[in-house]
Amino acid sequence: MNLFSEIERIRRSEKQGALCIIVQAKGSTPRKVGARMIVKEDGSILGTIGGGNLEKKVIENAIRQIEKNEPKLYKHDLLHQHNMCCGGSIEIYIEPIQKMNKLYIFGAGHTGHALAKIAIKMDFDIYIIDDRKSHLNDINIDSINKMNLDYKKVLPTLPFDEKTYITIMTYEHSHDRDILSYCIRQPYAYLGMIGSERKVKLTKKMFVEGNLATKKELENVDMPMGISINAEGPEEIAISILAKLIAVKNG
Repeated sequence: MNLFSEIERIRRSEKQGALCIIVQAKGSTPRKVGARMIVKEDGSILGTIGGGNLEKKVIENAIRQIEKNEPKLYKHDLLHQHNMCCGGSIEIYIEPIQKMNKLYIFGAGHTGHALAKIAIKMDFDIYIIDDRKSHLNDINIDSINKMNLDYKKVLPTLPFDEKTYITIMTYEHSHDRDILSYCIRQPYAYLGMIGSERKVKLTKKMFVEGNLATKKELENVDMPMGISINAEGPEEIAISILAKLIAVKNG
């Protein structure tokens, strides 16, 4: 059983879980330092830290830390706390498994391709979305998700949360605005749209006059997208966008 593979599955899924590790053991204990167990939000487990009343309590503790979304060190006296005759003591560190940051790249053109290529080295679960199959077929990058779907149809199927990073750079201004009008009302960590100053100014005017967004909501959108470094060409623009994503991710 590969616990690390399961951790990656949890990080990429909507499920929650916690990793429990024995970090200190004294006297007679059922498992030694380094033993690991994953506890899922429903109480199911992978691996074991010793079984019995100890493991039952650790599962309860893990679910509590998942709900709080914070790590904690627990100390256990096996005889007095859990009526386990082995009689030693043990310390177990419980850490909720943090979700990967999702990066949605709307548009598989030159800049979208370049962004996916460099962002793969960061802590992002990358989805590149385009209704042009030929452009997606040109992208051969391991570990990214390619979605050849109509923009309007795919949007309601995508999960959005506080770890979602959204970059909009399709081949049509109208597509960009349709995507922006949907995403601006979703939870997100970052929302940006590529474009000229004129495109941005016109978009803001259209959104306010059409009651698609408030001025305050539009202020939270990064457009033109990326950090200003006088970037030229897809690769430099992609670097400026990734730099902004990292700045947001790191607070």
